[in-house]
Amino acid sequence: MTPKAYATAQRNKRMRDALGRSTTVTEAIYGAGFNSNGRFYATSSEALGMTPSQFRSGGSNAEIRFAIGACSLGSILVAASDKGVCAILFGDDAKSLRHELEKQFPRACLIGGDPAFERLASEVIGFVENPQAGLDLPLDIRGTAFQHRVWEALCRIPAGSTASYAEIAEAIGAPGSARAVARACASNRIAVAIPCHRVVRTDGSLSGYRGGVARKRALLAREAKS
Repeated sequence: MTPKAYATAQRNKRMRDALGRSTTVTEAIYGAGFNSNGRFYATSSEALGMTPSQFRSGGSNAEIRFAIGACSLGSILVAASDKGVCAILFGDDAKSLRHELEKQFPRACLIGGDPAFERLASEVIGFVENPQAGLDLPLDIRGTAFQHRVWEALCRIPAGSTASYAEIAEAIGAPGSARAVARACASNRIAVAIPCHRVVRTDGSLSGYRGGVARKRALLAREAKS
């Protein structure tokens, strides 16, 4: 990440935080360090994934389409905004996966997948079953500047390989931040497409995974055979 990109990401983070505290969107814009409304609104969709008012109200009126299906790893939820795939979640049942999505967007309009979205979900499931095939779909990635640095580093780990949390910390220029790297991995909502399952402890053993250690082991074993 270049210094300019880092500064932009930090300012966007301040904007997300300010939207939750300020009484108006305008107050949040200037409080986050933007010089004008126009400068912020020119990039607001990329920074927030939705309009500022929708973000401030917890995703109110934002449309998130989703579908829940089954794969070899159990239940899987695929969700997408108008920007791209915003969640690939594993779970043991449809109810818990729906609840997790609702927590992420408490006031968004969650729409069960129509036939067109079901086809997109099937494409994602096919990618989960065969990660080597790649996923040619846009992603709606939301997070802090540090999380983005970690997730970008994860995407550089080849399928069939692993890296330790400490190695990722070194790769992003933040040695000693292995614990923070682990938290960033745990915050990843787009499983497999952002391959946090490829990160292991320094001794090579498996640690926690949002979808469960058993799924992490299965994904690594699948990639090792490819």
